[in-house]
Amino acid sequence: MTKRTDRLDSEFRREISAIISGPLKNKEPELSGIISVTETDVAPDLKTAKVYISIYADEDKKARSFAILKENAGFVRRELSKVMRMRTVPMLTFLMDGSMEYGSKMDELFASIHKDET
Repeated sequence: MTKRTDRLDSEFRREISAIISGPLKNKEPELSGIISVTETDVAPDLKTAKVYISIYADEDKKARSFAILKENAGFVRRELSKVMRMRTVPMLTFLMDGSMEYGSKMDELFASIHKDET
């Protein structure tokens, strides 16, 4: 079963990215910043899916874009149902993925430590 959900995770990630950058961007022109679907986690029963999002923009635009994504979860789900060959498409929950920010913060810290050593 894990192979199936792993395959679904990557397919969902790809399709949701395409929907966000295409139909959703056209529907919601306020959507801004670089939006990446970093991970999807489809439940084994296929009823729910967590979608982890990373948004590269200033804080105000990031918050607004994330709110738009959450408001349009149903729209994204309907668009998914058009391209996925599944009886039912899972309910989507968008979550902010802070790993990219964490990584860049750590890079800055390591750079400052290295600079102090020289």
